[in-house]
Amino acid sequence: MTYLSISDLSIVLIEPSVTQLKIILNHLHEEGVVNIQGVSSGEQAIALLENYQPDLIISSMYLPDMTATELFSSIKSSPRFENTVCMLISSETNLTALEPIRQSGVVAILPKPFSHSDLKRALRATIELVEPEEIHLDSYDIENIRVLVVDDSIMSLKHITRILNNMGINNVSTARNGKEALQIFSDNNESFDLIVTDYNMPEMDGEALIKSIRDTLDNRFVPILMVTSEANEKRLSRVQQAGVSAICDKPFEAMNIREMLFRLLEQH
Repeated sequence: MTYLSISDLSIVLIEPSVTQLKIILNHLHEEGVVNIQGVSSGEQAIALLENYQPDLIISSMYLPDMTATELFSSIKSSPRFENTVCMLISSETNLTALEPIRQSGVVAILPKPFSHSDLKRALRATIELVEPEEIHLDSYDIENIRVLVVDDSIMSLKHITRILNNMGINNVSTARNGKEALQIFSDNNESFDLIVTDYNMPEMDGEALIKSIRDTLDNRFVPILMVTSEANEKRLSRVQQAGVSAICDKPFEAMNIREMLFRLLEQH
């Protein structure tokens, strides 16, 4: 049961625009959030975090001294902050610029301007990460579920593993590309209850991995969840045809993963 409320969250807000800072603060205040530290640059944020550990870091994409991509990477490189929840609020729409942010495990990417309902949803998703609940399944003992997570992004790999751990799934193996994952899976064909994979990876992508598992290894039963930032409809259609069980966007909410896992595991 979750006891933490949105108003209890502690937040560091990095926004160089005074106007945008006021707008975001007003939205947060509407939700009752009062524990907010506002700064205007990446260096100020890093200095603040030396003696302060918030529940959530919200940043604009382009800061006077660095980008949010660089800031989040710097913050999460520290073991102390590797699990700190981050959110981007930006007018940036270029997919190439946003891709590293999507892969970093942010809780949400909100546009400028954003709707209050989207911000509230992201704050609720933050609570799911800060104060997680285990998933309860009728058909499985959660402690015995074995999952293979495949992603070439270390930060994304850690984020997905953390989500699974938060749900009580601790028996997690990892691979950095489809080729490595295929070897692990073929050596332990009957051991895994679920595969969670990215799409775009070196050596072998997610589509080829799924095809290999379904066709080459003739395994039609293991559930495969693809968590990806891929937006190309033709590519995603090919993934569906290859035999994926479900597809989830990056960034994702922990609750969405929870619901998908419940459906995938309980129906098998």
